[in-house]
Amino acid sequence: MQKSKLTLYIFIALVAGVVMGYVYNVNVINKFNSKITAAEVSIKANDVQLTASTDTTTAAYKALKTDRVAQVKIRKTNDELREDKVEYFSILSDIFLRLVKMIIAPLVFTTLVVGVAKVGDIKAVGRIGGRTLLWFLIATLVSLALGMILVNLFEPGKAMHLMLPDNHLSTGIKATALSLKEFIGHVFPKSIFEAMSNNEILQIVVFALFFGVATAAIGEKGEVVIKAMDAISHVILKITGYVMQLAPLAVFGSITAVIAKQGLGILSTYAIFIGEFYFSLIILWAIIVFAGYFVLKQRVFALLSSIKDAVLIAFSTSTSEAAYPKVLLEMERFGCSNKIVSFVLPLGYSFNLTGSMMYMTFASLFLAQSYNMHLSFDRQLTMLLVLMLTSKGVAGVPRAALVVIAGTMAMFNIPEAGLALLIGIDPILDMGRSATNVLGNAIATGVVSKWEGELE
Repeated sequence: MQKSKLTLYIFIALVAGVVMGYVYNVNVINKFNSKITAAEVSIKANDVQLTASTDTTTAAYKALKTDRVAQVKIRKTNDELREDKVEYFSILSDIFLRLVKMIIAPLVFTTLVVGVAKVGDIKAVGRIGGRTLLWFLIATLVSLALGMILVNLFEPGKAMHLMLPDNHLSTGIKATALSLKEFIGHVFPKSIFEAMSNNEILQIVVFALFFGVATAAIGEKGEVVIKAMDAISHVILKITGYVMQLAPLAVFGSITAVIAKQGLGILSTYAIFIGEFYFSLIILWAIIVFAGYFVLKQRVFALLSSIKDAVLIAFSTSTSEAAYPKVLLEMERFGCSNKIVSFVLPLGYSFNLTGSMMYMTFASLFLAQSYNMHLSFDRQLTMLLVLMLTSKGVAGVPRAALVVIAGTMAMFNIPEAGLALLIGIDPILDMGRSATNVLGNAIATGVVSKWEGELE
C-alpha cells in the first residue's frame, strides 16, 4: 500500500467511523445510554436524601438504600450490555494494537543494540543521552506550564456548571503517585524476558544499552551479533509494513466504538472543555514546531509531512504506542541516523509525552475549578513539579494520564470523585494528546540528529 494511499484510507476510515458510530448510537446504543443516565440521576437524588437524613433506622432511609442498590445494578447491567454491542467494532482496533505491541519490544531492542554498538564509544552514548534528556526536560516543563497557564486563563471548570459527582461513585481508576522505589522498578529490569512480555520500554532500553555497549567492547566477535541484530530489525520493520496495512480497519473500529458509546451529544455537553483543550494542543503544536524550526529550519515541514500517517494512527486509536513502528520507519526515511532514532524514540515514549503532560495540569486544575477550589500560584507550581516527577515511567500503565491525575488529586485534597467528569470524554481527549506525543517525539529525534551531525 503506497504511503499517500494509506493516508487517504485512514482519513476515509476516520470519517466512515464517525458516521457509522452515530448511526449505531442512535439505532442501537441510545436505549442503553438512556437507562444509564436515568439510573445515575436516581443515584444522585438518593445520595442527596441519604446525606440529609438524620435517622438511619427509619423505613424511608432503608427504602432509599435499597433503591440506590437497585439503580447501581441497572447502571452496571446496561453498561455491560452497551460494551457487548460495540465489541465487534472494538475487536478491529484490538487486533491491530495487539499486533503493534507484538513487534514493539523486539523492534526497540534490536534497533537500539545496533545503534549503540555502531556508536561504540560509551562517551558518545552518554553525550547523545544527555542532549536527549535535556530536550525532554525542557519539553516537559513547557508542556506542564502551558497547561497550567491556559487552564487558568480559560477557567473551563467554572464555565461548565456541571453537577458534581457524588462521593460514593467509584471511578474505577486506582489513585497512585509513583514512589521512588516504583520508579526504579519501572527503569531497571529484573528479567529482560519479563520486560519484553510486558512491553516495559524503559527496561528494554536499559538492557539494550548494556548489551550494545558490551557488544561494541568485544570487538571483532561482536560484529556477528551486530549483523544478526541488524538483519532481525529489518525483518521486524518488514512485518511493521504488513501490520500498518491494517491501520484503516483499526481506525474505523476504534472511532466507531467511541462515537457509538458516547454519541455526538457528549461533544456538545463538554464542548467548552474539549474545545479549550484542543485549542491548547494547537498552541503546544505551534511551540513544538517552532522549536524544531529553530534547529531544523525548513526541513521541519518535510518532517511533519513524513509523520502524518503516524499522527493519524495515534489520533484514531488513542494511543501513541500504535504509531511507534511507523514513526521509527519514517524518521529513518527522513534522514535521521538509525543509531539516533533507535536511541531517542524509545526514551521519548517514557520521558517525552508532551500531550499527556499538558493534559495532566489542564485536567487537574479543571477539576479543582469544578469544585470551586482556589489553588494559589505556589500550590499550582508544586502540583506542576509533582506531576513532572510522578508521570515518569508510567507510559506502559493503562490510562496512565488518569492514573497520575488521580494520585495528584489526592495529594492536593481535590475530591477523587471528580474524575467521573473526565472518564466519559477521556477517549476523545486521549486522541489529541496521543497525536501530540507522536509529534513531540518525532521533532525531538530530528533535533538530536541535527545536533549530532547525523541528519542526511
